[in-house]
Amino acid sequence: MNEHDRAKYQTPHPPGPHHHADADDVIISQDTFRENRIPPGQSRTKKWPVLHATIVPEVTQETWSLKIFGLVDRELHFNWQQFQALPRVKVFSDFHCVTQWSRLGNLWEGVSTRYLLEQAGVQAEAKFAICHGYDNGWTTNLPLEEFLSEDALLADLHDGMEINADHGGPVRGIIPKLYAWKSAKWIQAIELSATDKPGYWEQSGYHNVGDPWKEQRFGEGQLPSGWTGEPDGI
Repeated sequence: MNEHDRAKYQTPHPPGPHHHADADDVIISQDTFRENRIPPGQSRTKKWPVLHATIVPEVTQETWSLKIFGLVDRELHFNWQQFQALPRVKVFSDFHCVTQWSRLGNLWEGVSTRYLLEQAGVQAEAKFAICHGYDNGWTTNLPLEEFLSEDALLADLHDGMEINADHGGPVRGIIPKLYAWKSAKWIQAIELSATDKPGYWEQSGYHNVGDPWKEQRFGEGQLPSGWTGEPDGI
């Protein structure tokens, strides 16, 4: 465990939504109010595990940029300075990996997906958001309504610290309602589409939506190579 992740190691009792009840600037994900915050088949981890699909791309704040395109009224482009100048939000949420670990009580900070798409203008035909990463053309697909959830954002801070490269920095997507692979690391573009476009993991057998409370890990009859049924990385 490196120094960055050691600093993220949690106490026996995870943060709860009551910690931010009086904070007007924090959006609290509704799933954190559940009596049992751990979805079926998951186990809580106190760590901040690292899992990758392929590589950790070499992208810095100086080289990072974001493009919003497809079925939008205005194609938008942001560099790091322009992104930092946008209105900020904080989101308190839990984080559930398809490999069966859950990290409870994360505080994310960045820019709301709703705000970004409001600036771009969503065309009526748009039904899906396709998130593109810097890592070898990696993508993931989301129903537009999930991408536009109140607690969805593009985050550059996690628990008050910059998100490092291992965890998807400088900017990653966060979609708390879905399994973590839908929260695209190293995000570089958002494409709005009328048709669904399954991405890297979806084409490899993972579920097209990925709701952890419904255990939507895999598509019907699909079991990715190497799956053991045991939590990984906790």
